[in-house]
Amino acid sequence: MHPVRVSIPSFRSESSSMEKGFTVFRIDVLMNDRLHSVEKRYSEFHALHKMLKKSIKPPEIPSKHVRNWVPKVLEQRRQGLELYLQTIIMENEVLPKIFLDFLNIRHFPSVPKTESCDINLTSSLFSFCFSKLSHQPVMLYLRDPYLLPSAHDTFSNVVIEGVVHGVFYPHLQRR
Repeated sequence: MHPVRVSIPSFRSESSSMEKGFTVFRIDVLMNDRLHSVEKRYSEFHALHKMLKKSIKPPEIPSKHVRNWVPKVLEQRRQGLELYLQTIIMENEVLPKIFLDFLNIRHFPSVPKTESCDINLTSSLFSFCFSKLSHQPVMLYLRDPYLLPSAHDTFSNVVIEGVVHGVFYPHLQRR
């Protein structure tokens, strides 16, 4: 599952003396537990759809022409546009740059679903996932933490022993 979730909770109608009225849709974007909103007109959705067709097979977009501007019809368009965005996210492992730009998401390296970073990692997969992360390591070991201290080590590292014991021998009780 992608770390991006979108919804379109509302819309509002705008009118201007220069052009006929139009509707603005508020898109809520939740990514990495951060929520931000962007506002887009239908014409921007339509332009996105045309550009996406060049790189992926996007889902159907709600009709461009709305016969009337009653709230019920606009609500159906809102629901259709929300489903459109959610379907793009669900059907594409790697989201196109143009889609991320549309949602005002800073580009992030994508990790394919089959190689997502999980708690139970093999060392090669961990290296792959770690290279994709943008933050710095929290802890650095000066020696291999999986080797228990030697017998002549006067100050054995209790933390390392506890972690190694807990990870590799959780079924054994300490005496």
